[in-house]
Amino acid sequence: MKPFFSLIIPCCDVAPYIRECLDSVLRQSFRDWECLAGVEESGDRTEEIVREYAAKDERIRFFTGPRSGSCSASRNTGTEMARGEYVIFLDGDDSIAEGSLERLFRKITDRPGADLYPCVILANNEMTGEKEVRDNYPEDAPGEMTGPEATVYLEHVRLNPSPMLQFTIFRRKFLMEQNLRCIYGLRHQDSEFSPRALFLAEKVVPLHEPYYLYRIRQNSVQTKAKGIGYFHRDFAIGLHSLFAFFGKVSKQENFDPRVAESWARAWTTTLFVKWFSREFVRGIPRRERLETLNIIFAEGFDNFDSLLRYGSFSRRIAGSWVKFFVRHPRFGFLSELFFLLGYFPLLKLKNGK
Repeated sequence: MKPFFSLIIPCCDVAPYIRECLDSVLRQSFRDWECLAGVEESGDRTEEIVREYAAKDERIRFFTGPRSGSCSASRNTGTEMARGEYVIFLDGDDSIAEGSLERLFRKITDRPGADLYPCVILANNEMTGEKEVRDNYPEDAPGEMTGPEATVYLEHVRLNPSPMLQFTIFRRKFLMEQNLRCIYGLRHQDSEFSPRALFLAEKVVPLHEPYYLYRIRQNSVQTKAKGIGYFHRDFAIGLHSLFAFFGKVSKQENFDPRVAESWARAWTTTLFVKWFSREFVRGIPRRERLETLNIIFAEGFDNFDSLLRYGSFSRRIAGSWVKFFVRHPRFGFLSELFFLLGYFPLLKLKNGK
């Protein structure tokens, strides 16, 4: 019989944390689960520890792979190997709360049939001592939404419909039927994967269940980033994928234009800020920003132009200056001046800041 949950755990250089992670799963009162640990080539004892646990409990399986620089490969392989009805993405340096699988099981079986069950993350910043409860859906959120409805709702209440993958319990059949995979090697997978998954879901049921214990620590992929350009190529690859995704789904019959309006606000904001705000103009040479913009627009501007039609007049004007920067790199400083002296100051004035 297939287990109810499949926990997929990418593991690379997490020897100080992986015991705590796996112990948090083994201590669960709910026993109907399997654990798939994707062990990438590490410089510590990560693989040795995972092998030790797998030898003691047959519900823990592991697979190995070369070092890829992100969680994508392990998450994709784990999804394909999984036998459970629902998938949980758990990182090897994090853990899950005591009794949480039992609570999740009861809540899901009480409200069956969803593709996505968003939950709550309990974040602990080990560097500052700060703790935070993260729930993308307020308590008064609708109890059930379609994917497009949830997309519009999240953009309205959170300004960005891209929740962390760890927020959500996914129905595995949905992931397989929609061929939802992370881009190999991509860091910040959430901002590329989550909007696609959210939109494609037929039914989204927020559970408001705190289950995921998220550790913010030194020397993680996020905190060891050096300079604002560290993830710039990743953002470019993600936006390229999302613009292409919009180009595909926007041609579907009964496509909800409110979704395009939400995506236009969220994705163009990312583009404008991370390529033309003062911090990024100062911190990343123009040549490098041009290179990454060429990743976004590798197949031209058609999808971008189509999305901009759903944006405000000011966003459409700003979008034309992005294209000018790409088409006329010798005069790229003019686009920078537009954003630094016009677009962003006016936006700040409009928002009363």
